[in-house]
Amino acid sequence: MCGIAGILFKQQAGPLGQLLIKMLADLNRRGPDSTGLALYSDLPTGNLVISVKIEEEAQKETLDWQELITRTAQEFGRVRESSRVGYYVRLVMDYEDSLEELTAAIESSGPGVEVFSMGEHLEIIKQMGGAKALDATYGISSFRGTHGISHTRLATESRVDISHSHPFWARPFSDIAVVHNGHITNYHKLRRRLETKGHRFNTENDSEVIAVYIADMMQQGATLEEAVRDTITALDGTFTYLVATADSIGFARDQFATKPLIITETDEFVALASEETALRKAFPFELETREAGAREVRTWHLRREGSTKAKIKAPSASVV
Repeated sequence: MCGIAGILFKQQAGPLGQLLIKMLADLNRRGPDSTGLALYSDLPTGNLVISVKIEEEAQKETLDWQELITRTAQEFGRVRESSRVGYYVRLVMDYEDSLEELTAAIESSGPGVEVFSMGEHLEIIKQMGGAKALDATYGISSFRGTHGISHTRLATESRVDISHSHPFWARPFSDIAVVHNGHITNYHKLRRRLETKGHRFNTENDSEVIAVYIADMMQQGATLEEAVRDTITALDGTFTYLVATADSIGFARDQFATKPLIITETDEFVALASEETALRKAFPFELETREAGAREVRTWHLRREGSTKAKIKAPSASVV
């Protein structure tokens, strides 16, 4: 049993971090092992945001990880911003080439270095423990953004550590992340199929395959809704998941409808959570809610004035 939650503001950025933390704090009883968020915001066009995690054992070494990672990234492009808080080094840089190559270079900076996300809008933060502890460390409540998805984990299959916690970035595709409640029973078959196409997986968590599968379909030309709808038959098992891209959010629920998802929507926003109580903690006013149906798929898109739909960048020639 895990908890998932997401919000999309349809027209402009809002208090995304504050609202998601409120929902996650309520959902932590469904998953006390770890808490994580994929947060999306508007940055100047052309900037790439990189979230890099330094393992606890690696932090014991007398190395300036921020300087080392920044120096590595500067070999690929101009680093506009560099900061470190807790386990994370955050970079904002000018870069438009292979994300796969840049990811590999940064992770080769030293043992225990792992890229958690890359994108023009996305940054992933996750930590062991509950939402309030994560917020205290990283100040998530002050984050203003357009949309985001989040997760509280009760580990059942894979390792209990930060890397195996949600959300999962669809590496090495930009700006795609997934959170999932359930179990994908044909995970190994799907993973092998995607690996033959050149994709590399970073964990043994079955949820990671959802993110890469959707990104792969979108790279081939599918819309987000088409890709998500395809997973209803492509994925075996029980699942309810949320997926986000640079300008969209969506969900799918399997044919058995065993994993809950409650939805509320207004002219200003759409919000989703595993339990209605989480929605009401974030939005303490009159809400119309409904439960997602079996095999239901929905997507919502931002209404950025003058914007065009974001495209999924090719990670490298070897993966296309």
